[in-house]
This record gives sequence, structure tokens and C-alpha cells, in this order.
Amino acid sequence: MFWRYAAILLIAALSGCASTGDWSSDTPTRKDPRAAKAKRVNLQDQSVSDLYAPSSNLWIRIRDGFELEPMNTPLEIEQVRWLSARPDYVHRSMERSSRYLFYIVQEVNARNMPTEIALLPFVESAFVTNAKSSAKAMGLWQFMPATGKDFRLTQNVFRDERRDILQSTDAALDYLQRLNKQFGSWELALAAYNWGAGNIAKAQKRNLAAGLPTDYLSLKLPNETRNYVPKLMAYRQIVLDPKAYGIVLPELENHPYFVAVDVGADIDVALAIKLAEIPPDEFHSLNPSFNKPVILSNANQQILLPFGHAEIFQANLKKYTKPLSSWSAVQVTKTESVDQAAKTLGVDVDTLREVNGIPKGMRIRSGSTVLVPKTSRRPGDISLAMAENGSLSLDKPPPPPKKCAKGAKCHSANPAKGATKGNSSAKNAASQHKSASTGLAKSAKNDSAKTSSTVANTSTGKGTSKIQ
Repeated sequence: MFWRYAAILLIAALSGCASTGDWSSDTPTRKDPRAAKAKRVNLQDQSVSDLYAPSSNLWIRIRDGFELEPMNTPLEIEQVRWLSARPDYVHRSMERSSRYLFYIVQEVNARNMPTEIALLPFVESAFVTNAKSSAKAMGLWQFMPATGKDFRLTQNVFRDERRDILQSTDAALDYLQRLNKQFGSWELALAAYNWGAGNIAKAQKRNLAAGLPTDYLSLKLPNETRNYVPKLMAYRQIVLDPKAYGIVLPELENHPYFVAVDVGADIDVALAIKLAEIPPDEFHSLNPSFNKPVILSNANQQILLPFGHAEIFQANLKKYTKPLSSWSAVQVTKTESVDQAAKTLGVDVDTLREVNGIPKGMRIRSGSTVLVPKTSRRPGDISLAMAENGSLSLDKPPPPPKKCAKGAKCHSANPAKGATKGNSSAKNAASQHKSASTGLAKSAKNDSAKTSSTVANTSTGKGTSKIQ
């Protein structure tokens, strides 16, 4: 079985050079304290399959780390019954989780947290990486925009780290640990993660004033938060004893699914997929945070590749002699239409509109960052300032002046109100996956999965959703 683990884990920058950038491990790079923590393995001395001996089954490792006490309430029983009545839905979400669970469990274990926490994305998003609620919560862990900013998750024109597997997991576990410290129990920490710490604190104050207990089961909570912990505990019960509920868990081996590779030079997404020799869907499932068709070295980004494809990527990159990136970025200096901006920048108007996700009829505001094809005038990698702060702001043009009859008074038209901002590509703007954290009757819909049941919508603090 050793051949299955023959890929060298490339956590540092890949060795070898391409024509437009040095990917050597000797090249100094900026280090983010939240950089990837995927397991480092020296295969001369270690075997991946032996890292977590004696078990080679990730589900056993997860069960061994369970710490929360079953609630055994009617709500938990109801949630278990709902899930067990939908084995196809459970299986789809379990299959999706197979890419991410090892990494999440590893991080949960490193923080000495209960492994039930690793199951929380089942409740939040059903492990749909692009899940987006109507309230704009995003990603596996369903971070709201403001909460994402609080935990330093970049949200700009190039990337949304609320969808980044490594960064969002790190931020979510930070957040949950903070809430557990604040409230003194994981049940209350989970309720606060769903409803907000301020709301839980107010509910506790109301109970204290009334002489009532302040634990999770004693608080007056909205329906979604009331069902939130029971939903997690229902998944716990199914993982603990799947046969009892007619569920078959997919086989998950206890070793890394993906490898994190540092980006040493800007590289097109399409080229990275080609060099890694993996299907586009697989690449995007592991790298859902990229908003544009280029991955930026100055953004301190990493590429996640399936275990075993990093070595293929490295070998192909060493042999590749053409430019790695075909895109640059510029800042628009004045507010103008897309046609005018394209003429000013010397680029094709359709390309400018499509790659930047600009709807027809909208103007680009001054100060916006737009992606443009790389030319001899713009040869280098996209700058650090743009990579970290690039934003795209759009507005509607003012209405044309009214034509007035001779001798009649004309009032000047007011400029159009309601300017809009957008930081994502047309593809991401069109993707309105909704949160799976929001109620009893919801399931996640994979792109290739068929709908198995239709369930009612419920409204939540993070938005309404209907997942299949």
C-alpha cells in the first residue's frame, strides 16, 4: 500500500523554476500565522498510514474524540429521525466531507476540542464549499461578512477567504474557542456561534432576572438556535452508530486528502489545473476562495491539491517554459462606463466585462481594481497592495436630461441613487447557494446530485435556505 502514499507533501514552496517566477524553497516568502497546517511527512522516515495508528479509519478517530453528552431530548430524537429518513441526503453530504474532514479533525485535535466540532459543517453547509445564505453567510462554516472581517478573513475582488478551507476552518475554531471560554460550555458556545454572543448573553440575563437557570436547554431561543445543537448531536449519533439508523458511512482513510502548496508566482487557475492533472471540479472543490482566473503570489495564497497530485504538479511545472500568468490588474482613475474604461485601458470590452463580472449598463467607479490581460506594458505579478486591497465598485449612470418644450421650465434630473458594490466575479455573483444551518428540513445539493426530497424553507439569523 506504500505506493498510495508516494507523493511528497509539499507544504513549503515547490522546488524548481518556471519561466516567470521562482518556486524554489530557497526563495523567501511572507509568512501568515494562519498558513496551512496540513501534516508534514518525510516519507524516508514516516508512513502516512502509520501517523495515527492503530486506526486507519477516520470515523473511528472521530468517535474516539467525542466528548459532548447526548441530550436525549425530543428535539434531538426528531433530528435523528429526520436524517435517518433521508439516507441519500446524508450520504451525499458525507461524500462531500471526505475531502475536508481529515484536515478539520486534525485541527480540532490539535486544539483539544471535542471532535463533535468537526461535524459542525454538516449543520452549517452540508460541506458545500460555495454555500451562501440569503443573509450573505458564506462557506463551509457560514461566516457572515462582518464576522469574517473580525477574524481577518480577506474578502476582496480576488478572493473570499470565508470559502477558503484552511483559513475559514482556522477562524471558525478560533471563534468557537473564544465563545466556549466566554460561556463555559460547548452547547452555549455553539448557540452563540449560530445566534450571536450578544443574544445569548441577553437571554442569560433575562433568565437570571427571573431566577431561572442559564444553560442551553433553559434559555428562550429562536427555533433555529433551539434546534442547532440537537442537529449536531443527531449527526453525532449517526456517526457513532450508523447501522442503527440505516446509514452507510463512506470509507474515510486516516491520512491527508490534500496537500497545501505555496504560490511563488502568479499562476492562472486553468494552468494550475492542467499541471496538476486533475478535473476542474476537483480543483475548485479544494480551492473555492478564488474569485478570478489567476492565483496571486502576493496574496500569500496556497493551492490545495489531492494527495498524490502535488508531485505531478511539481514535475510538470519544472518542464513548463511559458508564462505562468496571463493576467494583470489596474486601478481605474475615473468613473466611467465599461466601454470607456476598455478604451482607456486598451483592452477588449467584452473581456473586461466578463472577467470582472460587470453587468451591462453599470459604470466602474474611480479607485476600483479591475483584472486585465497581461501585456508588455504590464508584465509583472499583481502587486501586494492590489492583492490585499483590490475592490470593485459599480454604479448606474445618471439618467439622460429631459427634453423640454419651448418656453417650458425644465428641472434637472437627480443623479441615480443606489450605487452597488461587488467584489466577486460573475460566476460567484450568480452562485447563490444557501446556508444549510437553518432548520430541520434542509439538505445540500451537489452539482451532480439529483434532488431526493423537497422540504420547507425556514428563516434564520444567517438567512433562509432550502438544500437538497
